[in-house]
Amino acid sequence: MDSTNLLSTFLFSLSVTTPIFLMVILGAVLRRIGMIDETFINTASRLVFAVGLPVLLFFSSATTDFGAAADGRILFAVVAGAIAIFLLSLLTADGFVRDRRDRGVLAQAAFRGNLVIIGLAYCANAYGESGVAMAALPIAITIVLYNVLSVIALNRDLDSRRGMRGVFSGVVSNPLIIGIVAGLFYGWIEGPMPEPVQRAGNYLGEMSLPLALLCVGGALDLKSLRQVGGGALAATTWKLIVSPLVGVLIALALGLEGQALAVVFLLAASPTATASFVMVRAMGGNASLAATMIVQSTVFGLVTVTLGLWILQALAS
Repeated sequence: MDSTNLLSTFLFSLSVTTPIFLMVILGAVLRRIGMIDETFINTASRLVFAVGLPVLLFFSSATTDFGAAADGRILFAVVAGAIAIFLLSLLTADGFVRDRRDRGVLAQAAFRGNLVIIGLAYCANAYGESGVAMAALPIAITIVLYNVLSVIALNRDLDSRRGMRGVFSGVVSNPLIIGIVAGLFYGWIEGPMPEPVQRAGNYLGEMSLPLALLCVGGALDLKSLRQVGGGALAATTWKLIVSPLVGVLIALALGLEGQALAVVFLLAASPTATASFVMVRAMGGNASLAATMIVQSTVFGLVTVTLGLWILQALAS
């Protein structure tokens, strides 16, 4: 590949990650100067989670070719990759943390990605509506998987009574999953989509991801970047390097290429989900360690995704 193509693929990678980086940093700056506070972040996050993102996912799923959106190979690569990272990180966690109660915290941070906000934003920036639609079904299924695997990982070492009944209840009432499933079904039956309704949905969708990224930035405690012990660096390495590598290898074995391969990479390379902190705290685990892992993977992930996508695009050219 000549230098011109290398430069063009690198610029493409930057175009995917730079807007996300800028929105996250803007959120952190606005929080620091007092223009947004915890109340705003909590309210805006609820709005995004309960209304904005479900609507975005519904319209993306409903208005895109059902066959392309439901490519089982993409789903299998993302799910199989998450299970592989779950097993490998859990089996090797003793080598990275001293306290056995932190093993599940590390494992959850290693496999549980922020698919709904960061992963979806990556796909939207890279491929627009088709990227969002292609990622919708894998996200819906993987969210369910994440909740089940998280309970298994944390229950293994924490004295908690949280069981699968609570997980099932949370899954079936999750607005994101409802939006994706409803959109796929509506697209499958080829239901009518009036222009005014679709335009209103586009307004909500265009608002949701930037607002969500502002909230992510506002919620970050950047002081956590200084903490590299206690398994935080290991979890970040698992999530940002090993996870996308495993996902891409599985995708290549399944014959995926081009946009489909890139979507698998972008989802697998997403940083640790903020929901992992919520679950660790609810189950009496090391919430401080969980928060550190989230911050480090979110910030460093903007670099690793840029480089990883660049390499992926360069090899494909």
